[in-house]
Parts: sequence; C-alpha cells; structure tokens
Amino acid sequence: MQTHLDGAPQGLRFIKGQGTGNDFVLFADPDGAVEFTEELAAGLANRRYGIGADGVIRAVRSEALEEGQTALALDPTAEWFMDYRNHDGSLAEMCGNGVRVFVDFLRAQGLIEVADGDSVVVGTRAGVCEVRRDGDQYAADLGTWKFPGGQAAVRRGCDVQIFAEGIERPLGGLSVGVGNPHVVASVSAEELEALSLRDMPQVTPAPKNGTNVEFVVLAPVSVGDTEGEITMRVWERGVGETLSCGTGACAAALAAWAWSGPAGPTRWTVNVPGGTLWVRMMDDVVELTGPAALVAEGVYYQPVPNATAALN
Repeated sequence: MQTHLDGAPQGLRFIKGQGTGNDFVLFADPDGAVEFTEELAAGLANRRYGIGADGVIRAVRSEALEEGQTALALDPTAEWFMDYRNHDGSLAEMCGNGVRVFVDFLRAQGLIEVADGDSVVVGTRAGVCEVRRDGDQYAADLGTWKFPGGQAAVRRGCDVQIFAEGIERPLGGLSVGVGNPHVVASVSAEELEALSLRDMPQVTPAPKNGTNVEFVVLAPVSVGDTEGEITMRVWERGVGETLSCGTGACAAALAAWAWSGPAGPTRWTVNVPGGTLWVRMMDDVVELTGPAALVAEGVYYQPVPNATAALN
C-alpha cells in the first residue's frame, strides 16, 4: 500500500460500481504501480472488513502488463486492460457485467471518451472485448463461444451431472465456454425457488479449473419465435451466489438455444435476481447488453491483520 513520506497511510482510491446487482470495487492504476495481489483483492472485496464486492477490477494500461501486451497484439486499440479478480482474490478470465461497469468507470475517470453509439476495445484475460455505449446501457461483444462437449453434448443436452442442495434429483448440465467456464442446467420454477446455493453445487466430472453454474427456467418457445426468455440463478466460481452474472447469462442463453434446436431464438431476455440482461447471438459470437452504474467512491486503507480470512 502506498504511503506518505511521514508514514501516514495514503490508501487506495476506489469507486464502487454494479451491473444488475453484480458489484465491483474498481481502481485506476494506469502504470501498474500497485501490487495487485490476491490478498489485496480479497481484502477490498471482504464484506465485513473491506469495502465488499463480488469482484475487484484494476484499470491498467495494456502496455504495462504481459497479459495486456497479448491483448494489444490482438487489437492495438485495446489501450486499457481489465485486470479482474474474484471475491476470493482468484484471477478470472472475463466478467460480462464487470466489463460494462469497467467502461463506465473509465468514462467517469476521464480516461476514455465514448459517445453514444461508439465503441471501445478492452483487453481481458479472455482476449479483447468490444463494448458499445447504448444510451444509459452498454453492449459487450464477448467474442466466440463454444460447447466444450461438442455436438455430442448438444445432442444429448448435457455432458455433466449437477447435484444441488434443495433439488432432489441429479440435473444434466451443459458445459458452455464464454471466455470463462460455465455449466447450465434446466429446472422448473418450483425447483429454482427451492434451490439453496449456500454451498457450491457438485459438478461431475469436476471441471479442471472450476466452473460457474447456472440454473435456468425457460419460458415456453414456439417454432418461429425469434426471442426467448429465461429466469436464472447462478453460483459464481470464486464468489458464491450472486445477484447476476453476465457471462452466465450468455451461457444460459446459449444452452437454451441449443435445447430449443437449430431454429431456436437467437435473442434472449435473461431475468436475474438483480435485474434484466439481454443476449444476442451473431454467428459465432455473443453480445450482452445491460446497465452499469457507479454508486460510491472512497479511500481504502490496509485492513487489520488476518481480516481477509475472516467473515465474508
């Protein structure tokens, strides 16, 4: 943590933001001078001893990080890198809600200018992400997606089993890659309400690098419908249950599209506990649209010893 010459704590200036209730602590570190450790992120995100958030985002110039230089090689206009860590301090590849809040943060800090209808390219660990300003919302092109289980999994509708507290039967889950890993299961409205996400659902076989798990209720879809609707709850890797997950909304929509057949809707409304998101599929890429808001700012000082390991 940076300090004044007289030893008084200077602290770290931050802004708190959220997208459909998925909340983040953000701070600007253009030259990469702050040692953005797992401990620092977990301390900031701690809801008892820190600021409290689902994740922490550092805004750093891409040229200052090795991962950022990789992003620049993909697109030289990716000036800023979204250095993202989960609530527990672990690194994450991508965050669909976070990248929208990140762009709003960059705008508010005067680090970029994005007129309504214009786009900015952001570097992430999942590659580059183009984010378009759309009035008071943002649309993020999250890039290519995949079904890791291949067409065999799509035909079956699943490639893993999920066991979750509150649901008596094992669920078939479909693995979906949207920059980071997801597993999506279809449930009834009654099961979604009964579901407990106090503990991580058990996924078998267990993904090597962990996974986010989405439980979705699909509204009926008729032949020829161009739009579908989903209600979703999610367990986020490194966080727990959250009010929203942007890449999870995309994964849920992609799974719903697969379950609906090749003529299924390519536009989906996704209702999450924190609000509503919209997903659009365009060939081999997926776009997420939703709100972003900055809600507070302040200064963070070094937490008391061992606080980050205590209550969350």
